[in-house]
Amino acid sequence: MIELNNVSVFAGEVPLLRPTTVSVSQAEALVIRGHNGSGKSTLLRLLAGALPPTDGEVLINGSVPDTRSRAFRRTVAAMIGLPPMSSDLTVRDHVALVSTTWFPRSADADDVASSVLDKLGLSQLSLRFPHELSSGQLQLFGLSLVLARPFDVLIVDEPEQRLDDERLGIVSHVLQALRNDGVTVVVATHSSHLADDLGDRVLSLDVTT
Repeated sequence: MIELNNVSVFAGEVPLLRPTTVSVSQAEALVIRGHNGSGKSTLLRLLAGALPPTDGEVLINGSVPDTRSRAFRRTVAAMIGLPPMSSDLTVRDHVALVSTTWFPRSADADDVASSVLDKLGLSQLSLRFPHELSSGQLQLFGLSLVLARPFDVLIVDEPEQRLDDERLGIVSHVLQALRNDGVTVVVATHSSHLADDLGDRVLSLDVTT
């Protein structure tokens, strides 16, 4: 499903991601570890089509990432930072808007929105506005906007941010369930708990000497 062949990214002469080769199969989870600045987010941005490589090749389902391709957008969902949010829409309004974009039948879109909010423990917050959420609730809300649509590959950058142990457990359970349902999951994380729960494979970007 995912192939990175000797991929690197440079800003001038500064390496943002050193040459990396890895492949990830369908229904497999890859956990990316490394200190800040090791290239974790850069690698995820490559996979999401938000950044071209300086050298090497990136393939998702056999094709180069292209955010202008609906087929690519249907294949890949990514949360790299919090998604855009409107102060005038409630939590449920946001999630329903995303699901309606992808599911033409309103009943299907409504079912998806309800399911996502329930799985992330946000149902009781569905009528709140983003500014009324705590930092941990806001993190889960951001993830709900990514999950409220179809995808075959899920890319998430440090989902543990702002989460207590209970909410991190919810995220871990949701990601494991997606992998078990056939989704390819790529997660960059500093959380050993999440890495142990989820990682079929671990890729370390730390440079050793």
